[in-house]
Amino acid sequence: MNCTRCGFCLPSCPTYIQTGGNEASSPRGRIALMKAVADGKKEPDEEVEAQLNECLGCRACEPACPSGVNYGHILEQARAVIQEHKRYSVPVRVLRKTVFQWLFLDRRRMETVHRMRWMYEKTPVQKLMQKSGAFRLLPGEAALMERIMPEAAPPKQALRPPVLAVRQQQPLKKVVFFDGCLMSTMFTETNQNTLYLLEKSGCEVVVPDTQQCCGALHAHAGEADGAKKLAKTNIEAFEQIEADFIVTNAGGCGAGLKEYPFLLKEEPEWCERAKVFSEKVGDISTLLAELELPPMKLDAELVTYQPSCHLENVMKEKGNVEALLRRIEGVTYAAMPDKEQCCGSAGIYNLVQPRMAMKILDKKMADVRHVQASVIVTSNPGCLLQMKAGIEREGLADSVKAVHIVDLAAEALKQAESGVTT
Repeated sequence: MNCTRCGFCLPSCPTYIQTGGNEASSPRGRIALMKAVADGKKEPDEEVEAQLNECLGCRACEPACPSGVNYGHILEQARAVIQEHKRYSVPVRVLRKTVFQWLFLDRRRMETVHRMRWMYEKTPVQKLMQKSGAFRLLPGEAALMERIMPEAAPPKQALRPPVLAVRQQQPLKKVVFFDGCLMSTMFTETNQNTLYLLEKSGCEVVVPDTQQCCGALHAHAGEADGAKKLAKTNIEAFEQIEADFIVTNAGGCGAGLKEYPFLLKEEPEWCERAKVFSEKVGDISTLLAELELPPMKLDAELVTYQPSCHLENVMKEKGNVEALLRRIEGVTYAAMPDKEQCCGSAGIYNLVQPRMAMKILDKKMADVRHVQASVIVTSNPGCLLQMKAGIEREGLADSVKAVHIVDLAAEALKQAESGVTT
């Protein structure tokens, strides 16, 4: 009801732009569709579902809205309602149950899948699959995504660190690290570099061994029950530890954790506990901006930054990654045009909406070419994979690379300490 249909959200919406100004593909249009369903003027038919599914959920419309419409909350509620009444085919039901009710509800299962992936890469199976062209038979951009996936870390390296991961005699801050399900398995090196940077900045770090997935993917997909279950598990795991800060290194996960009070709003006891929890959550870039890292140095590089939508639009943490980049000797920072526009990753959006995701990515890569940067920095794993996909699609692998800000900062710190640049 707060939406006054002023249209300030339109220029901020990637799907509105890519569809050439289709009103139904804008936040204002989608709110009108949802309101029509709520008022009984329209059935929640395939048209409504298609428009909600086409939305990236980037929430760039929220900072642009003068009326303070919390579009992200409305979208997730609408998707949850659709899920309650949606009748999927048997294969889709099996897939959704496998992903949302089995895999992401238990970290041990994620670790098992990681070990299977590592074995797949270390045996001839991967090369045989790639040479056979089997991946081209999969829908969307699955073949492209398979090529740019980071190499699986050996299972022993992917083990969760000890609960007291970093000990300090006189810590500047005591922080708890949310290490994430995908970050701890698919991006093991980034998590290890996170602990390294926290140690070098004087933090004592605890990693709760009972934490689970943040639940963001469940919430975005309308799987509210699964998201709530994971939220409660994480709140219980973290509230047992006295700490100054709950640190994340993935914008999507951080936003998911920040949203726990809304997710549990109908359960007063849990909602209050969620508020205490969420107030401590922040991105590592924000924490590092508060603390003094030792000097960092790299060979001369022109670097640009693709922000995480959820880091900026939900967590409201802006400018800290750029500030960190400017502290690295040898780095020249160039702002990407329209950097606040989503890259098209949006969780699993680039898998389920590949056509729109690639159109958005093509525009983003044109912006990368414009700044002529040799390094694209990101602050979220999905964004990192999406930018790597863009580099691959554009044939720029020999001249451009995409890295997580944590990995770049850790490399710069290690090079400064050793006195050697590469």
